[in-house]
Amino acid sequence: MNARADAVERLERRLGYAFNDSALLERALTHSSAAAGGGKARDNEVLEFLGDRVIGLLAAERLAQLHPEAPEGELSPRLSALVSGKACAEVGRRMGLGDALRLAGSETKGGGREKPSILADAVEAVMAALYLDGGLEAARTVFLDLWAESFASLGDATPRDPKTALQEWAQGLGRPLPAYGIVARSGPDHRPIFTVSVTVEGLDPAMGEGPSRQEAEKAAAAVLLAREGQL
Repeated sequence: MNARADAVERLERRLGYAFNDSALLERALTHSSAAAGGGKARDNEVLEFLGDRVIGLLAAERLAQLHPEAPEGELSPRLSALVSGKACAEVGRRMGLGDALRLAGSETKGGGREKPSILADAVEAVMAALYLDGGLEAARTVFLDLWAESFASLGDATPRDPKTALQEWAQGLGRPLPAYGIVARSGPDHRPIFTVSVTVEGLDPAMGEGPSRQEAEKAAAAVLLAREGQL
């Protein structure tokens, strides 16, 4: 058995799940660099897209169980922290995912097996593969195990207001204050849904939703912070 095959076997043991369709796991572990060049290999980008949603659902579900009385404004930054690229990359490192990846030789030589972005994408793809192979319950079981440390690190304290955190971060970079704007308002008058964008100079805008403009701004700030690895 070669080194990578051994790493894939260790990964399955760490997951505590044996795939019925081993090709699905292989695809989840295949970076676009390894699939380039017209070969038969399929990369993990579509699985990454699906896995992002699977992780988001499971993280939101668990937060709602742990904090059934918490307001949305408190849960949104917690959710953003749990599903961020930084959090997913940390999960990937803990599960020894890097050694199991299929990468082009040039990407491997460039340290691709330790790159946070590659690890995070592969974690999302693996979670999608679990969902497709074993259903939501299988994905949930593995998620609760892999993310246990991440949930514990959130602690019980109320997280800092993401708008304040974003403002301080932007000022620390020497940039103007974040700019917020309402993108849309939907729903009935008694239960409106606001969609807000936030922009920090030099960065792509981020979007958030909430039952009020204030809550939507908090959600947007949390999304931007998480995207930039600040949560």
